[in-house]
Amino acid sequence: MRKCYLLGALVALILTVNIKKASAQQDVGGLFVSGPADATKLINAYFDPLYKGLGVGLSDGWTNTAKSKGLLKFDVRVSITGAFVPQSARTYDVNALGLSNIKPAPGASSIGPTAFGNDQEGGRMQVYTSGGLPTTTFFNLPQGVGFHVVPSAQIQATLGLPKNIDITLRAMPKIKISNDLGSLSMIGVGAKIELLPLFMGKTEKLIPFDLAIAGGFTQYKYTLPLNVNNASNSDQHIDAKFNGVNFDAIISKKILFFTPFASVGYQTSKTNLKALGTYKFDTGNGTSVTYVDPISVKQTDIDGARASLGFQLKFGFFKFYGSYTAAKYSMVNAGIGLGIGQ
Repeated sequence: MRKCYLLGALVALILTVNIKKASAQQDVGGLFVSGPADATKLINAYFDPLYKGLGVGLSDGWTNTAKSKGLLKFDVRVSITGAFVPQSARTYDVNALGLSNIKPAPGASSIGPTAFGNDQEGGRMQVYTSGGLPTTTFFNLPQGVGFHVVPSAQIQATLGLPKNIDITLRAMPKIKISNDLGSLSMIGVGAKIELLPLFMGKTEKLIPFDLAIAGGFTQYKYTLPLNVNNASNSDQHIDAKFNGVNFDAIISKKILFFTPFASVGYQTSKTNLKALGTYKFDTGNGTSVTYVDPISVKQTDIDGARASLGFQLKFGFFKFYGSYTAAKYSMVNAGIGLGIGQ
């Protein structure tokens, strides 16, 4: 499972997690051998802060001002978001998951760290048969990465259009990190409309602030090869998509080179994660079990309001950004840009 939690770090382009292949295969195998239903519940519990933290991060960093760009003015920017995992989301209790074939081993803890929990193994689990009989198969709940911030990255370019409209494209071509770490790509599109010039014409200059509405869609795709008791032609891998959508109302005021802003809005994010391929495990007493495409997670992780405060600093062609957002997971965003126009 340790190999699986690279999902979050890779999405954020942070490759600081120590990979131990033997441990990874053992932990992943332990989850899968319990059966698809139990394995899906365990994976959901383990990855829950990743789903939510990445979900809020996907919708962040689109803009730091309500002022639109002039016609054909542009900028490019790179920013990083860190979503803070609350204490309550750093562990989970297997006894609360409704598992059918997994129980804590005698005398063992039922608590395990989530993906962004502490860097320590969880309780020792024992696998049971469908008839409720204990088997000789044991495994430890996987450990966390040891830090409690879910990172995500935004790479985007914005162009000014007529009628005080900005359009933004987020893109990163499919990048193969390595044979072991898989590949990652990103795509997204957003737009912002400055409202006062649209409704008030030249008289909008009498109002000492700018007002806009904005929205965006971002998707990360990630593929991770697996090697869990691998046989030829088993094609074991994780295929994941993370989608985020947001709508915001933004107010800002330019003061020389400094532009503070505030926004309120709505965001939603969805996860579609699958473990694909053929997986065969020995269950003891000369018997075995085979699962094909055993894991499928498709769910909405974030669906609610958010509010942000932040700023933009502009020095010639260079811009610096920062913001704080209160949402299901609070987060901070910081970045740098280069361009022409507001």
